[in-house]
Amino acid sequence: MFRNYIKIALRGLVKHRAYSFINILGLATGMAVTLLIGLWVYHEASYDRFLPDYEQVYQIKRHYTIEGETHTIEAIALPLVEIMENDIPGIAHVALSDWGNAHSLMVGETKLSSQGYFVGEDFLQILKYPLLRGEPATVLNDPNSIVLTEQTATALFGDADPMGQAVKLDNSQELTVSGILRDVPGNSTMQFSYLLPFSLLENISPYVREARNEWLVNSFMLYLGLAPGVDQEQITPLIENILAEKSPDLKPYDPRLSLQPAADWHLYGRYENGRPAGGYIEYVRLFGIIGLLVLIIACINFMNLATARSEKRAKEVGVRKAIGSKRKHLIVQFLSESLLLTTVSFALGILLVYLVLEPFNQLVGSEIRIPFDQPLFWLLMVAYLLLTALLAGSRPAFYLSSFNAVRVLKGGMQKQRSAVWGRKALVLIQFSCSIALIISTLIIYQQIRHVQDRPTGYLRDRLMMSEMSEDLNRNYEAIKADLLGSGLVEQVAKASGSASEINFFTIISNWPGRNPDRAHLEIGAVRASETYFKTMGMEIIAGRDFKSNLEADSHSVILNEAAIRQLQLDDPIGQTINWNRNQNVTIVGVVKDAILLSPFTPVHPTLFAPSFNHESSILYRLSPNVSPREAIPQLAEIFDRYNPAFPYEYQFADEAYARKFQLELLVGKLAGLFAGLAIFVSCLGLFGLAAFMAEQRRKEIGIRKVLGATLMQIWLLLSREFLLLVLISCVLATPLALYFLQDWLLQYDYRISISPLTFVLAGLLALIITVITISFQAIRAGTARPVDSLRSE
Repeated sequence: MFRNYIKIALRGLVKHRAYSFINILGLATGMAVTLLIGLWVYHEASYDRFLPDYEQVYQIKRHYTIEGETHTIEAIALPLVEIMENDIPGIAHVALSDWGNAHSLMVGETKLSSQGYFVGEDFLQILKYPLLRGEPATVLNDPNSIVLTEQTATALFGDADPMGQAVKLDNSQELTVSGILRDVPGNSTMQFSYLLPFSLLENISPYVREARNEWLVNSFMLYLGLAPGVDQEQITPLIENILAEKSPDLKPYDPRLSLQPAADWHLYGRYENGRPAGGYIEYVRLFGIIGLLVLIIACINFMNLATARSEKRAKEVGVRKAIGSKRKHLIVQFLSESLLLTTVSFALGILLVYLVLEPFNQLVGSEIRIPFDQPLFWLLMVAYLLLTALLAGSRPAFYLSSFNAVRVLKGGMQKQRSAVWGRKALVLIQFSCSIALIISTLIIYQQIRHVQDRPTGYLRDRLMMSEMSEDLNRNYEAIKADLLGSGLVEQVAKASGSASEINFFTIISNWPGRNPDRAHLEIGAVRASETYFKTMGMEIIAGRDFKSNLEADSHSVILNEAAIRQLQLDDPIGQTINWNRNQNVTIVGVVKDAILLSPFTPVHPTLFAPSFNHESSILYRLSPNVSPREAIPQLAEIFDRYNPAFPYEYQFADEAYARKFQLELLVGKLAGLFAGLAIFVSCLGLFGLAAFMAEQRRKEIGIRKVLGATLMQIWLLLSREFLLLVLISCVLATPLALYFLQDWLLQYDYRISISPLTFVLAGLLALIITVITISFQAIRAGTARPVDSLRSE
């Protein structure tokens, strides 16, 4: 019996080719979009779950409250490590980590610069990245060791055995390869090419050694591996109040510690009032909903086209019922047809996903693949196929099988009002979802544009940045002279951070007019040379810049406007503040606020101090008449002269700033892409319905033309119902989109006000697309010769 159903379905496919093509293409597109989004959602949700025992891995989070607002950061103080190791039962392993930086690795004449971390000895016993060579418990014990990934080892040593071989770090430290890691997968929150012992960082950095006993210096991250059988709820009460107990200065800020499990690192990066409140998970949910909406839209197409053809199949149903078919047999038949169409659509959808997967990976920066070799994938796909077939075919099956045999065979089959209204309701749902997606896309792009247009406070044009090595720091004055002497560059400076970051955070513990209830102000700190503000193009709005002789300014600082507001200083110039608890300095200038961190948040209070030590960045601004393309090879020669161990690497400030919008731009692109696909699928269904309506009213149109109806009147006859439905969909989509978008915008401190023009524009766009879609069929019906439609009578 089932084989007969399939035969009938195949004959129907061949006989009604146009209808079948529209149905299959619409359903295939919807299934492909849903599958693609499903693969992406799975990839994002899989972050860090590949690590063995990831359920026992946690990162320490620090919370503090200022003026009723609780802030959450990852940076911790080094004295906390010893307490975690010795005083808290249930913790098996503790490991520090810095924030990761690019360093030079050199073997003979081979050199490369890539990202790596300084980590504690137990790091690989907590985060169990697979080691191919070496033991997790010992590979990081020696301060002069290094652990390489496979790819890095191959790049440095080729086919030779790297174990025990020497690697030069930053042209200064001779290290020995103690282990080889399997390459870090793309779904790892931490991305690195090598690991270095944290003890090495202590040996080479006085700042780290001094911070070992300082509770108010928070500059590193801390990871915990809990013992088997111990969970987060058992440890949290033991560590929550450590900061308040160990450092009385912090008590006014209600400092607390908490644990964040590894499974949440990627998805839950945003905290509110000390609790996880979202982050990347919001976009994962958003696109999961969009994928489901596109599939529903495609299924609605199937339902509408199937029920619209009910009159064509009414006599077939009547004859089958007359010769003994029961309703359940008819339901099975129509569901079998739905299954056949869905199977063909699914095969086409898989092909579409396979073809677009590589461009999609490039767009989202991921390594998604279709797991054809996984049995679980095929089990899920079979379930997905059956569920879609049931969803798409249920209404047609139950509707068509309900026809009365006697009435149908006597020719009494009339348009059923319930079917017509059902079709209209489905079209309303379909276009409401599509228009809501259009509105969302427009508002996302408006929000991105709004923040992109926000003044940065410095000049990004022609500003370049490079990492500073030991050699560059040692030869800074010489390379500065060569750069300026070349005529390629008009300003040069060095600083402890690039133009798009603040690397260090410190405290101001005393200032004029300080409220006794407020112990200190946590503030960003940038050490800079005397030409920093000129090179950056930042404006001194009060006081003065640093003197050319920085030694004369060794006890001077410059604050930005945000810091002055936080300190509530009415006349800051000449005021003395205590910086870092042990240094009294004088405010000699106030600089206009500049966005050195996120453009989506208020400017962070920042202190600028003279640079006397080695810094991390060299900044240089190209001369106005110099072409960057021509300048870069010449700049490379200058840098290679003083920095032979490092390949010349640079970035432009405007490009670095643009990367701050990477996530939002990705969301905008994906929203636009999927909104376009949703409209495409909706229009396919609309096209099919318009074609069916034109065919159904063929004789009526012929008679109207004989009686003098114009093309415009015929167009209005076929279009007005659809246009009215789209207008109603606009009204329904507006509050739906507004509800979700207002909540999305609340996460940004700088955000747009939603304008009614956005909804009007989205509605007009939907109407234009609808008019274009149905006009083809309306004009085709209006220009047909009446004799062709009437001669059969």
